[in-house]
Amino acid sequence: MKIFNRFGLHLNPYVSALSAALIFLFVFLGVMFTEAMKSYFAAIQDFISYNLGWFYILCVGFYVIFVVWLYFSPYGRIRLGPDDEKPKFSYMSWFAMLFSAGMGIGLVFYSVAEPMTHYMKPPVGVPRTIDAAQNAMVLTYFHWGLHAWAIYIVIGLALAYFTHRKDMPLSLRSIFYPLIGKRVEGTIGNLIDTFAVLGTLFGLATSLGFGVMQVNAGLHYAGILDLSLQNQVILIACITGAATISVVSGLERGILYLSNINIVLGFLLLLFVFFTGPTLFLLKSWVQSMGDYAAQFVHLTYWTAAYKSETPQWHDWQKNWTLFYWSWWIAWSPFVGMFIARISRGRTIREFILGVSLVPSIITFFWLTVFGNTAIYFDLFGGGADQIADAVTDPQKLPTALYMLLDKLPLASITAILATIVITGYFVTSSDSGSLVVDMITAGGHHEPPIKQRIFWAVMEGVVAAVLLITGGASADGLVALQTAALTTALPLSIILILTCWGLVKALRSDPGRARKFLPPAELDAQEKANAKKARVNAERESMDLQS
Repeated sequence: MKIFNRFGLHLNPYVSALSAALIFLFVFLGVMFTEAMKSYFAAIQDFISYNLGWFYILCVGFYVIFVVWLYFSPYGRIRLGPDDEKPKFSYMSWFAMLFSAGMGIGLVFYSVAEPMTHYMKPPVGVPRTIDAAQNAMVLTYFHWGLHAWAIYIVIGLALAYFTHRKDMPLSLRSIFYPLIGKRVEGTIGNLIDTFAVLGTLFGLATSLGFGVMQVNAGLHYAGILDLSLQNQVILIACITGAATISVVSGLERGILYLSNINIVLGFLLLLFVFFTGPTLFLLKSWVQSMGDYAAQFVHLTYWTAAYKSETPQWHDWQKNWTLFYWSWWIAWSPFVGMFIARISRGRTIREFILGVSLVPSIITFFWLTVFGNTAIYFDLFGGGADQIADAVTDPQKLPTALYMLLDKLPLASITAILATIVITGYFVTSSDSGSLVVDMITAGGHHEPPIKQRIFWAVMEGVVAAVLLITGGASADGLVALQTAALTTALPLSIILILTCWGLVKALRSDPGRARKFLPPAELDAQEKANAKKARVNAERESMDLQS
């Protein structure tokens, strides 16, 4: 792999130049031909969702099966690094960085909006009923649970294995070495890394777009800033500046500290809503919803609305929710996967899978239950939730749903400010960790790329997010642009993830530590004796050949 190492830079010139050129082209088209781009976004989204939606659903189902199989396989005890390697980060710090990078902004944005939307406009059944409330939580769990983390695990585990155990560059191309050998250092590898850069940038831009909409809504609620596209672009510029400062400080300082602060502030907000809301109802519904989610897991995994797809209502629901989420997670997977690989050295494969999937999922389910079910409770049992219902049914007001909920609880003015701080914190950590990952990809897998490169990619993330908002508009109707960006970049990456599973298994099967780790003592002794005997026979044959 060719690396340009002059003028204080350390980068792969082909990946960097191609990625930057494509992004600049997108920015130029978005600024100069805004209305045309808006139409193209809508047409692309409809085409992909209608004709290729089944493919996304099949792929995500396969990733889940692969991760479950890998967890229970003998490969689970292999350590991501040398056999005596110890993890660098504590469990608390590890989980904090996982959660901040993997969910963050989107989870805060949709914590009230999605459950209430499914409750108000369910894909099946009568709106605003008990059945609609139960199904709303199951569907929300489905979109934010194990499926999302299975996608991240596929990329993250493969990168962690090849980087920490095989001493290969922390780059997506390294995963393909078992499949195509040294050709990963050429054109094929450059294209793979370019797709990873584009997927990361557009996936992040989607999250940043959601985040800035909600920050603007919070500031508007507090009477500080009007709700407008211009103000959202200004907010992106300001928060991108903060993210740039954070990413310059590095992983062990800025990103780690901000992630821990986010977790603390986020859980303060969570506990406040939990204890001031319908606490007993939330505990009961959390347990019941997890049971319902487990019972419907397989059905929902492969549900394509095939017998309803000719009806526009069903097609739109599938496109706007499940397909959008799957494509969003896939597009974001190079970023999250590379980031969690970077922080997971020393974990075993089984520990990695369990920690990355189960712990964040349970926390996410509780978060969604507290915020989503509190809003539903007010509507179901007489507390009055007309403002919240109005917010989730009006695209212009969707980002305000969280603040409408907080307004129904004590100390609303304080908690609204706290919520805005949490959203901003997730905005910063997503942006800085994402720019660090993009910089590592374009630097050929270098773990500590030069600062000036980090600054460039941090700024580019903010620019792409701003352009997506400009081409879509300030309202939630503008989310079409954000959704299309994720949906489009996820298509090639979904195929890359399938090949990643193949390459990882091929590498694990030939891992030299596998036999010593997993064979029972009797079989291990027998294998060692057989190997020793085979070595003696080969030595004797070589000696006879030399004598003759």
